[in-house]
Amino acid sequence: MTTPKQDSDERTWPRPVPLIGDATSAQDRASDPTGWAFSIEAREALYDIVDSRRDIRRFRPDAVSAEVLDRILTAAHHGPSVGHSQPWRFLVIDEDSIRERAAGFADRERLRQAELLEPEAARRLLDLQLEGIREAPLGIVVCCDRRTAATGILGRATFQDADLWSCACAIENMWLAARSEGLGMGWVTLFQPADLAALLNLPDGVETLGWLCIGWPDERPPEPGLVRAGWSHRLPLTDVVYENTWPQGEAETAAPNSLLRAPNQAAVVSVRDDSDRLLTTPGSLGGLDRAVDRSAALNHSHPSRAVLVMAASDHPVTRHGVSAYSASVTREVVEASLVGKSVGSSLAKAAGLDVIVVDAGVEMAGALLPGARIARPTGSRGDLVESPAMESFDVEALIEAGRVLATELSADYGLIAIGEVGIGNTTVASAMTCALLQLDPQDVVGLGSGSDSAMVDRKVQVIRSALARAGTTNSNYLSDPFAILAELGGPEFAFLTGIILGANRSTIILDGMATTVAALLAVRLEPACQSKLIAGQRSRERGHSALLTELGLEPLLDVRIRSGEGGGAVLATSLLKSALQARSSIARVE
Repeated sequence: MTTPKQDSDERTWPRPVPLIGDATSAQDRASDPTGWAFSIEAREALYDIVDSRRDIRRFRPDAVSAEVLDRILTAAHHGPSVGHSQPWRFLVIDEDSIRERAAGFADRERLRQAELLEPEAARRLLDLQLEGIREAPLGIVVCCDRRTAATGILGRATFQDADLWSCACAIENMWLAARSEGLGMGWVTLFQPADLAALLNLPDGVETLGWLCIGWPDERPPEPGLVRAGWSHRLPLTDVVYENTWPQGEAETAAPNSLLRAPNQAAVVSVRDDSDRLLTTPGSLGGLDRAVDRSAALNHSHPSRAVLVMAASDHPVTRHGVSAYSASVTREVVEASLVGKSVGSSLAKAAGLDVIVVDAGVEMAGALLPGARIARPTGSRGDLVESPAMESFDVEALIEAGRVLATELSADYGLIAIGEVGIGNTTVASAMTCALLQLDPQDVVGLGSGSDSAMVDRKVQVIRSALARAGTTNSNYLSDPFAILAELGGPEFAFLTGIILGANRSTIILDGMATTVAALLAVRLEPACQSKLIAGQRSRERGHSALLTELGLEPLLDVRIRSGEGGGAVLATSLLKSALQARSSIARVE
């Protein structure tokens, strides 16, 4: 029996097209492999955006709208991530106190990196404009939440840092989106990661990828800034593309020329705008230009009017033979200062600065000093080795007295130079430097005025003993600036700390190591103080450079001054006054 031959069914059936997902078929994709491309115009626009993306360092103060911010954050959130883990978290920052603290961290690391370079490379690094953290209206810190075990995310078990790479992709998406909107973005990584994490209260297991500055750019660079500055260059594509395997026998190549509350943001940009209209090249005065910008932004009324505040005190530590001069010299220098005959007051007079002398504890012979502002401690005073330097209530009272004076002065003076007088206070300053920076006394103590090597050895031993006693008395004192002053400080240090804290509208010009210790104490208490500081000079004291680096300050003068009494601060203030006054007379351009 045979089966009838069945006619074949030649009909074709329509392909079911899904209502969601990919609607194309294999036949569609085979017939036109390029069919997924955008239009030529769209592609050219994308490549233009990629090519014109820049690391922006100068910003306008104008606000970024919530709608624009939402668009660029959405672009970042659409970035690729390993295992679709989306490990990124975006901290949007517009609070001045956080911004200023972060800027201080970056200033410090900039100087630390410069110290690792050859002199010429260091100067080029310090010339770079790195003020975006302060100028940009918004900061965005991209964090990577790494608390999920790598084995729990597809693709991380083998490449465990792929979550960090994912966050970097999110940053690139944000950067390109910002560029398309006309926004500028700068990526700052001049931080110790632990410092930034502590500032932002990040939990364990969450890491930062640096600080992104976001805002409307106040520059439109035709090429990358580091290329224009001669810092690096873009390698030819042929130098970075290999085929199949790494070239055999190729020598290792180095990176391309690789080298290693604050002033109101609108005021900072406004001052810089004004300087751009001068008939001179931008940055023609180097680091002095930045000091001028900062000073003018803080005080528009009296930017170049200046005063020297000189605080003086005796120190019981001198009984341990740490100074080449008698303790009575302190009073003699103060008396000379009151009649304009000391080094500091003479320099101030020559430079047109007013002078205020503060008796913060000049107690030899007991009598008050006519003409001096009195702010003496009332409690007991110790020699650091056997007993604390001051009572805690005196520390608080002296800081408050300094605040009060600075508030008064800020109404009339744009520039406040600070200095000190006190035989033995380099030992005191060195002890506090060791405590603040966790340094060994051997790395801080220098010869000082008239000292010899035997005296240096005594200073080191005295400081070791003082640190040991303070640590036994108060094991937590290192984290408390008030306690450091009480255990190891002196009245003039507390008073000058108050001056820095209270100078709301004035620039503070520091002198040597002692005034810089006071500045670091003030910054530890209120981080925004850092924006008011200008380092007048780098002294010969060994610990001074470490303090300046910690504060992120580049000194205006480096001529080995060792006089004290505010002399270096006065000379730097004179230079700053001249530059400020010149700003008002240099020809303008249209």
